[in-house]
Amino acid sequence: MEKQQDNHEDLIEEIIAIELEMFGNVKARERAFCQELPDTFRTMRWMAHSVLSSDTLASYLDDLQQAAHEGRNLMTEKYARMEDLIPPLKNDPEIVAVLDEITRTEQHWMKEFSQHYPGIMKGDGSGFAGYFRCELETYSDRTLRRYLRDVTDARDRGINLAEQSYVNLFRRLGYESLDDVVKETREQD
Repeated sequence: MEKQQDNHEDLIEEIIAIELEMFGNVKARERAFCQELPDTFRTMRWMAHSVLSSDTLASYLDDLQQAAHEGRNLMTEKYARMEDLIPPLKNDPEIVAVLDEITRTEQHWMKEFSQHYPGIMKGDGSGFAGYFRCELETYSDRTLRRYLRDVTDARDRGINLAEQSYVNLFRRLGYESLDDVVKETREQD
Protein backbone atom coordinates (compact mmCIF):
# COMPACT_ATOMS: atom_id res chain seq x y z
CA MET A 1 0.00 0.00 0.00
CA GLU A 2 2.82 2.41 0.86
CA LYS A 3 4.50 1.75 -2.51
CA GLN A 4 1.20 2.54 -4.25
CA GLN A 5 0.86 5.75 -2.22
CA ASP A 6 4.45 6.74 -3.05
CA ASN A 7 3.72 6.19 -6.76
CA HIS A 8 0.57 8.31 -6.46
CA GLU A 9 2.53 11.14 -4.82
CA ASP A 10 5.32 10.82 -7.41
CA LEU A 11 2.78 11.15 -10.21
CA ILE A 12 1.28 14.26 -8.60
CA GLU A 13 4.71 15.83 -8.13
CA GLU A 14 5.66 15.17 -11.76
CA ILE A 15 2.36 16.62 -12.95
CA ILE A 16 2.71 19.73 -10.82
CA ALA A 17 6.27 20.35 -12.01
CA ILE A 18 5.11 20.40 -15.64
CA GLU A 19 1.96 22.38 -14.86
CA LEU A 20 3.94 24.99 -12.94
CA GLU A 21 6.35 25.44 -15.81
CA MET A 22 3.47 25.77 -18.26
CA PHE A 23 1.59 28.09 -15.91
CA GLY A 24 4.60 30.36 -15.53
CA ASN A 25 4.69 30.74 -19.31
CA VAL A 26 1.02 31.65 -19.78
CA LYS A 27 0.63 34.98 -21.55
CA ALA A 28 -2.90 35.98 -20.57
CA ARG A 29 -4.44 39.44 -20.79
CA GLU A 30 -3.64 39.87 -17.13
CA ARG A 31 -0.99 38.00 -15.18
CA ALA A 32 -2.77 35.84 -12.62
CA PHE A 33 -2.06 36.63 -8.99
CA CYS A 34 -1.24 32.99 -8.34
CA GLN A 35 1.52 33.11 -10.99
CA GLU A 36 3.46 35.08 -8.39
CA LEU A 37 2.85 32.42 -5.72
CA PRO A 38 4.30 29.12 -6.96
CA ASP A 39 4.02 27.43 -3.55
CA THR A 40 0.32 28.23 -3.40
CA PHE A 41 -0.07 26.94 -6.96
CA ARG A 42 1.67 23.69 -5.98
CA THR A 43 -0.54 23.26 -2.92
CA MET A 44 -3.78 23.92 -4.76
CA ARG A 45 -2.86 21.65 -7.66
CA TRP A 46 -1.81 18.92 -5.23
CA MET A 47 -5.20 19.25 -3.56
CA ALA A 48 -7.04 18.92 -6.89
CA HIS A 49 -5.02 15.91 -8.01
CA SER A 50 -4.93 14.14 -4.64
CA VAL A 51 -8.39 12.61 -5.11
CA LEU A 52 -7.75 11.11 -8.55
CA SER A 53 -6.69 7.53 -9.15
CA SER A 54 -3.11 6.75 -10.11
CA ASP A 55 -4.46 5.48 -13.43
CA THR A 56 -6.04 8.87 -14.20
CA LEU A 57 -2.96 10.73 -12.98
CA ALA A 58 -0.65 8.62 -15.16
CA SER A 59 -2.83 9.35 -18.18
CA TYR A 60 -2.85 13.10 -17.43
CA LEU A 61 0.92 13.07 -16.94
CA ASP A 62 1.20 11.49 -20.37
CA ASP A 63 -1.04 14.28 -21.76
CA LEU A 64 1.24 16.92 -20.27
CA GLN A 65 4.41 15.24 -21.52
CA GLN A 66 2.95 14.80 -25.00
CA ALA A 67 1.84 18.44 -25.12
CA ALA A 68 5.28 19.63 -24.00
CA HIS A 69 6.89 17.42 -26.66
CA GLU A 70 4.60 19.03 -29.27
CA GLY A 71 5.38 22.55 -27.99
CA ARG A 72 1.85 23.03 -26.63
CA ASN A 73 1.09 24.70 -23.32
CA LEU A 74 -2.08 23.22 -21.83
CA MET A 75 -2.34 26.06 -19.32
CA THR A 76 -2.28 28.61 -22.15
CA GLU A 77 -5.00 26.64 -23.90
CA LYS A 78 -7.08 26.54 -20.71
CA TYR A 79 -6.83 30.29 -20.18
CA ALA A 80 -7.50 30.98 -23.87
CA ARG A 81 -10.69 28.93 -23.51
CA MET A 82 -11.61 30.77 -20.31
CA GLU A 83 -11.19 34.11 -22.10
CA ASP A 84 -13.12 32.72 -25.10
CA LEU A 85 -10.17 33.42 -27.40
CA ILE A 86 -10.31 29.99 -29.01
CA PRO A 87 -13.20 27.66 -29.85
CA PRO A 88 -14.01 24.62 -27.72
CA LEU A 89 -11.24 22.03 -27.78
CA LYS A 90 -13.67 19.09 -27.75
CA ASN A 91 -16.45 18.59 -30.31
CA ASP A 92 -17.10 14.85 -30.28
CA PRO A 93 -20.60 14.47 -28.77
CA GLU A 94 -19.52 11.45 -26.70
CA ILE A 95 -16.63 13.39 -25.16
CA VAL A 96 -18.76 16.50 -24.67
CA ALA A 97 -21.18 14.28 -22.71
CA VAL A 98 -18.24 13.10 -20.56
CA LEU A 99 -17.21 16.73 -19.96
CA ASP A 100 -20.79 17.63 -19.06
CA GLU A 101 -21.11 14.74 -16.60
CA ILE A 102 -17.81 15.43 -14.84
CA THR A 103 -18.47 19.18 -14.64
CA ARG A 104 -22.06 18.76 -13.44
CA THR A 105 -21.02 16.28 -10.75
CA GLU A 106 -18.08 18.35 -9.54
CA GLN A 107 -20.23 21.49 -9.43
CA HIS A 108 -22.87 19.61 -7.42
CA TRP A 109 -20.17 18.43 -5.02
CA MET A 110 -18.82 21.97 -4.64
CA LYS A 111 -22.31 23.29 -3.87
CA GLU A 112 -22.96 20.47 -1.40
CA PHE A 113 -19.59 21.07 0.26
CA SER A 114 -20.20 24.82 0.58
CA GLN A 115 -23.58 24.12 2.20
CA HIS A 116 -21.98 21.82 4.77
CA TYR A 117 -18.92 24.00 5.35
CA PRO A 118 -19.80 27.62 4.49
CA GLY A 119 -16.89 28.79 6.64
CA ILE A 120 -14.49 27.01 4.29
CA MET A 121 -16.21 27.28 0.90
CA LYS A 122 -18.60 29.96 -0.26
CA GLY A 123 -20.81 29.98 -3.34
CA ASP A 124 -22.54 27.43 -5.48
CA GLY A 125 -19.59 26.35 -7.60
CA SER A 126 -20.84 28.07 -10.78
CA GLY A 127 -17.64 30.12 -11.19
CA PHE A 128 -15.62 27.00 -10.58
CA ALA A 129 -17.57 25.06 -13.22
CA GLY A 130 -16.55 27.33 -16.10
CA TYR A 131 -12.91 27.35 -15.07
CA PHE A 132 -12.91 23.61 -14.46
CA ARG A 133 -14.55 22.74 -17.76
CA CYS A 134 -11.97 24.77 -19.69
CA GLU A 135 -9.25 22.81 -17.93
CA LEU A 136 -10.93 19.49 -18.67
CA GLU A 137 -11.04 20.37 -22.38
CA THR A 138 -7.23 20.25 -22.43
CA TYR A 139 -7.22 16.61 -21.25
CA SER A 140 -7.03 13.77 -23.75
CA ASP A 141 -10.16 11.72 -24.39
CA ARG A 142 -8.44 8.79 -22.63
CA THR A 143 -7.80 10.90 -19.51
CA LEU A 144 -11.35 12.26 -19.53
CA ARG A 145 -12.78 8.74 -19.61
CA ARG A 146 -10.57 7.74 -16.68
CA TYR A 147 -11.53 10.90 -14.81
CA LEU A 148 -15.21 10.08 -15.37
CA ARG A 149 -14.58 6.60 -14.01
CA ASP A 150 -13.07 8.17 -10.84
CA VAL A 151 -16.06 10.50 -10.49
CA THR A 152 -18.59 7.74 -11.10
CA ASP A 153 -16.86 5.42 -8.65
CA ALA A 154 -16.78 8.11 -5.96
CA ARG A 155 -20.41 9.05 -6.54
CA ASP A 156 -21.48 5.40 -6.38
CA ARG A 157 -19.66 5.05 -3.05
CA GLY A 158 -21.21 8.27 -1.69
CA ILE A 159 -17.90 10.15 -1.68
CA ASN A 160 -17.83 13.87 -2.50
CA LEU A 161 -14.47 14.40 -4.21
CA ALA A 162 -14.62 18.17 -3.73
CA GLU A 163 -14.95 17.69 0.01
CA GLN A 164 -12.31 14.96 0.01
CA SER A 165 -9.82 17.27 -1.72
CA TYR A 166 -10.29 19.79 1.11
CA VAL A 167 -9.97 17.03 3.71
CA ASN A 168 -6.66 16.08 2.07
CA LEU A 169 -5.49 19.70 1.96
CA PHE A 170 -6.27 20.45 5.58
CA ARG A 171 -4.76 17.17 6.78
CA ARG A 172 -1.61 18.14 4.93
CA LEU A 173 -1.75 21.48 6.78
CA GLY A 174 -2.02 19.69 10.13
CA TYR A 175 -5.75 19.62 10.83
CA GLU A 176 -7.50 16.46 11.95
CA SER A 177 -10.82 17.27 10.27
CA LEU A 178 -12.82 19.92 8.47
CA ASP A 179 -14.73 20.51 11.69
CA ASP A 180 -11.44 21.48 13.33
CA VAL A 181 -10.85 24.02 10.56
CA VAL A 182 -14.31 25.50 11.08
CA LYS A 183 -13.81 25.58 14.85
CA GLU A 184 -10.49 27.41 14.51
CA THR A 185 -12.00 29.88 12.04
CA ARG A 186 -14.82 30.65 14.49
CA GLU A 187 -12.36 31.15 17.34
CA GLN A 188 -10.41 33.68 15.23
CA ASP A 189 -13.56 35.72 14.43
